[in-house]
Amino acid sequence: MNKISEYRHQNILVIGLAKSGLAAAKLLHSLGANVTVNDLKATHEDSSVIELSRLGIEVICGEHPLTLLEDKKIEVIVKNPGIPYNNPLLTIANEKALPIITEVELAYKISEADIIGITGSNGKTTTTTLIYEILKTDDQNPLIAGNIGTVACEVAQAATADNVIVMELSSFQLLGTIEFRPAIAIVLNIFNAHLDYHGTREDYVLAKSKIYENQIQSDYAIINYDDHEVCEMSEKSHAEKIYFSTKKDTVDGAYVMSDAIYFRGEKIIDLKDIVLPGEHNLENILAAVAAVKMRGASNQSIYKVLTTFTGVKHRLQFVDTVEGRRFYNDSKATNILATSKALQAFSQPTILLAGGLDRGNEFDELTPYFESVKAVVLFGETAPKIERIATEYGIEVIKRVDNVDQAVSTAFTVSEEGDVILLSPACASWDQYRTFEERGDIFIQAVHKLK
Repeated sequence: MNKISEYRHQNILVIGLAKSGLAAAKLLHSLGANVTVNDLKATHEDSSVIELSRLGIEVICGEHPLTLLEDKKIEVIVKNPGIPYNNPLLTIANEKALPIITEVELAYKISEADIIGITGSNGKTTTTTLIYEILKTDDQNPLIAGNIGTVACEVAQAATADNVIVMELSSFQLLGTIEFRPAIAIVLNIFNAHLDYHGTREDYVLAKSKIYENQIQSDYAIINYDDHEVCEMSEKSHAEKIYFSTKKDTVDGAYVMSDAIYFRGEKIIDLKDIVLPGEHNLENILAAVAAVKMRGASNQSIYKVLTTFTGVKHRLQFVDTVEGRRFYNDSKATNILATSKALQAFSQPTILLAGGLDRGNEFDELTPYFESVKAVVLFGETAPKIERIATEYGIEVIKRVDNVDQAVSTAFTVSEEGDVILLSPACASWDQYRTFEERGDIFIQAVHKLK
């Protein structure tokens, strides 16, 4: 890693532990910073707190003392991406014009490897994984990091110039960047999401657009030609612009023509040979193809991955077939756009399992995609709202249950051979489950119990 000196002897506050806070605190300590950590929920008995204390890092638990910035003469704040900016300490920090960053900014500054950054409202994990798998098949020594589960600054410490870091990035992470500059930047799409965090769609888009804004002419900006908002965002980038499109076959980049994927006039693969289902995944595939081609990946490597890659866990993941019913786990579908795209992936009669955290929105935008839906099984806080639109659409079989486990058995009883049973909640999981992964795992276990 690059042993940068800019943080040496600086007083830095890390707010929020979890994986990213722990990694950031240890990294900054190794770079010579005077680090203080503050976490509201942590206790002095937690293993991460004990580990940091042994390094001589002070950890303040159980409160956010409002005098902390002054007492410690803090010069920089590294915050956990999930902590909102209306946190009282961050409000004071903003008034003092202190830099507030996330750990991906640290990762960029210490990385010897190029970074491919992927963001968007939907499809980030699938696209990130596709790029990683293609580059791995192409022997380009990729490392995977970011919002996908591996802390970016940890990966960056291990990376050398022979690696390339494929980094999934959320709007929360990007908002806390200043100099961050990926060699290849991708924005997949923009849809209303996380407005409870950002406040307005405009602020959400501004956060996403930071992936482009520091790019220079030697970099590449991968742009969804079919999303006018992404095209507008890309105007911030000074990089070479590479487009992808499922609708237009004259773009400079990756596109669909004659039932095949092409890149700049060169045929890559027939659509019939791709095993990953769904129109939305076609967008993800095109974005991945554009990115890896700019890294010089061979068509053979692309073809090998696209003919074997069946999806990422919890993202339109095929689980099993039980008595002729095909079960798909799309627990990562935490908003309406994701669920609408999942529904478009199937022409077979579909039983939709949906519901979850109520963020105040309605679900009427789902109804144009109900054509193949023969029944809905609903759970969680939003069950009444989704029941309303399903009733208005004319779906005759509507069931309300207590949880995902019950939803699986109920869906099976109202299904027939040849049906698709799809968990695609259109909501976050936090009303009943800690994470969308936990929700998806329960779905998988319930499917296996049917056998």
